[in-house]
Amino acid sequence: MIAKSLRDNRRSLISWCLGISAFMGVYLGAYASVKLDPGSYGPMATAKFPGPLKDLMGGLGDFASGTGYLQTVVYQLFVPMLFIVFAMLLANRAIAQPEESGTLELVVTLPLDRRRLVLDRFAGLAAAMLVLAAVTLLATWATSQAVEMGVPFDRILAAHLGVLLVGLLFGTMGLAVGAATGRKAIASAVVGVWVVAGFVVVTIGRNLDAISWLKWISPFHYYAEGRPLYEGLPVGDYLVLAGATAVLALTAVLSFDRRDVGV
Repeated sequence: MIAKSLRDNRRSLISWCLGISAFMGVYLGAYASVKLDPGSYGPMATAKFPGPLKDLMGGLGDFASGTGYLQTVVYQLFVPMLFIVFAMLLANRAIAQPEESGTLELVVTLPLDRRRLVLDRFAGLAAAMLVLAAVTLLATWATSQAVEMGVPFDRILAAHLGVLLVGLLFGTMGLAVGAATGRKAIASAVVGVWVVAGFVVVTIGRNLDAISWLKWISPFHYYAEGRPLYEGLPVGDYLVLAGATAVLALTAVLSFDRRDVGV
């Protein structure tokens, strides 16, 4: 079942690997120009995002350095969101989309344990995310070396592991909601709301006492708080993301096992 999931998603996986790698090549390649004139590009980047928008982008105070540029362009917003979108697409294809189309009813009539079915779909999701992370990690490292960003590989690896974990967590959340409801729209809405709210809380909202405490339930807090590009692997934070993913996977298994498909 895991191999079948990868085969079914191979075209999408290849397209996303190539697309994100191309994004890395284009945007990280532009660092060559930044490095030639850091005195101009740093203030320009800061002026472009006034006020609270600086928090959304991150790294702008250190934009002219390789680490700050990589944080701003790759790991603060764009690539994590791309990973989350890809994970959500795969999560919907795992349970909710087949159920809405009626094909899942045929699958559950086979001599296959329902819990095993969900676990296999989760494993297929995780395997596809791992492939995407490995390919784009190599693209990031190769491009950073080509433009001499000066960021050690272990720091890029730590940051990329965070992207994988936060993407997988939201994908598993979508899988769990899809397994509980059988509806793509509901799963996408729940994940979308949590993504937007969670990101805003740990960026713009961290300076607002009324909502800053909500950071503890935002996956982005555990993704970014440890500053892996600057300080290395944040083991504790990443274990929280992995543990939450495991809980959501178990929730998906139990929810689907107790529900009548097609009702």
